[in-house]
Amino acid sequence: MLQFDALYQPYTAKRRSTYARNGMVATSQPLAAQAGLDIMKTGGNAIDAAIATAACLTVVEPTSNGIGGDAFALIWAEGELHGLNASGPAPRNISIDQLKKAGYETMPKYGWPTVTVPGAPSGWAALSKRFGRLPLTEVLKPAIDYAEKGFPISPILGKYWKHEYNTFRTLKGSEFDSWFKTFAPHGRAPEVGEVWTSPDHAATLRSIAETNGESFYRGELADKIARFSQQYGGYLTGDDLASYQPEWVDPISVNYRGYDVWEIPPNGQGLVALQALNVLKDFDFPAKDAVETYHKQIEAIKLAFADGNKYITDLKYMSVKVDDLLSESYARHRRHLIGEKAMIPSAGKPPNGGTVYLATADGEGNMVSFIQSNYEGFGSGLVVPETGISLHNRGYDFSLDPSHDNALEPGKRPFHTIIPGFLTKEDEAIGPFSVMGGGMQPQGHLQLIMNTIDFHLNPQAALDAPRWRWMENKKVKVEHNFPHHLVEALINLGHDIEIGLDPARFGRGQIIWRDPASGVLVGGTEARTDGSVAAW
Repeated sequence: MLQFDALYQPYTAKRRSTYARNGMVATSQPLAAQAGLDIMKTGGNAIDAAIATAACLTVVEPTSNGIGGDAFALIWAEGELHGLNASGPAPRNISIDQLKKAGYETMPKYGWPTVTVPGAPSGWAALSKRFGRLPLTEVLKPAIDYAEKGFPISPILGKYWKHEYNTFRTLKGSEFDSWFKTFAPHGRAPEVGEVWTSPDHAATLRSIAETNGESFYRGELADKIARFSQQYGGYLTGDDLASYQPEWVDPISVNYRGYDVWEIPPNGQGLVALQALNVLKDFDFPAKDAVETYHKQIEAIKLAFADGNKYITDLKYMSVKVDDLLSESYARHRRHLIGEKAMIPSAGKPPNGGTVYLATADGEGNMVSFIQSNYEGFGSGLVVPETGISLHNRGYDFSLDPSHDNALEPGKRPFHTIIPGFLTKEDEAIGPFSVMGGGMQPQGHLQLIMNTIDFHLNPQAALDAPRWRWMENKKVKVEHNFPHHLVEALINLGHDIEIGLDPARFGRGQIIWRDPASGVLVGGTEARTDGSVAAW
């Protein structure tokens, strides 16, 4: 079992880790966490709880995810780890030439060019079919109830809803009207504590539940999506939806100080976190709050992003092999590039993003690491009329440079920021973890793993520790409570340090660890959002 002091909490949040044995759900919204736990209590397992929580999050945290988004999952079941890639490809009717003829030099952030096939509903159905115990009609019921009967807006949710409303007010075109009808029905964003309902959302979830996801891809919902796209000159078609299936994949890993750290293979950016850990594992880190520790962490993540931004895309289109990037010889080569001063790597600027993460565990040993996203907040700004389906803008990450590995192509999955993580040791599950937030995600994974393994912090302290975020070149943002003497020391090493005042820009994470001997679960949740651990 991991070694840590359960009472050690040196950070300002002052929460404690949560202990339980029969079941646990950790996510960014209390209502969703409780919904997942309720499903477990009625006979569901950790997989059912993950689906229930994910569906509920599309209702109670629509600023970060939705039915029209993508999802990835790592599932510990039947004594082994399984990976699910429920991200969708670009439509068959889109191309670089088409967009350039339309006047685009780079991918736009909003509108139809950014919409790829949504994968999340197919992910729910695939998880339920392979590992679930309860029917989707029961598992999705909490989400349907919250959409139909309403729920009060929580504080962080309200903050970002208002921010997104102000952003979308600047978008031109009647194709965006349905977003305002759905998410700003009174001509404004709902206030904190105000009850918001979405009957259309409820009807859509009910249709997905009753058809095990078929209606979204080959039924009434698919028809509505296709008609909306056709009406406004979109690229997504009914054939794109009908031909889509999620993919079961083999997770990838590196061994870090005796623990195996697992990620989903590309098109996700989990490879970046693994590369950085592979570089760092041969260094000694005697103290967490030492300038040498932070300097090496930052330099390692820069090197990993240099490769990630160049190579990561749909696995079938990558010009290098994942195994080569994670090899010991390549890690040794990259490790030697870390010197005494900050470097400028050959990398792009990691993006910001809106995502939800959840972790579940039951008393039988099943555990799920699940992440779901619309990408940039509400996504593309396009809501399918009378459905509540907010279509994501994941295509924004494609490159319009034909020579780039991540160049836009019909039927190709784009580079993906959302990454679930999982930790094992000697073929035993330790548990799920992640930090959401665009380019912060692999950086958060690295910091959580080192906080846990190198510095023996309990789950809550590992999450609450002040974070840093590399932005580009030598620019690094640190949280406002990051130790001032370390800021000065990093500046002296050549890092361009800025104080970041928005906690959400440093990610929002969850952890559940399991003691293989006793089966006891211990979890932590994020103080940077409306996070909650529901336990039984």
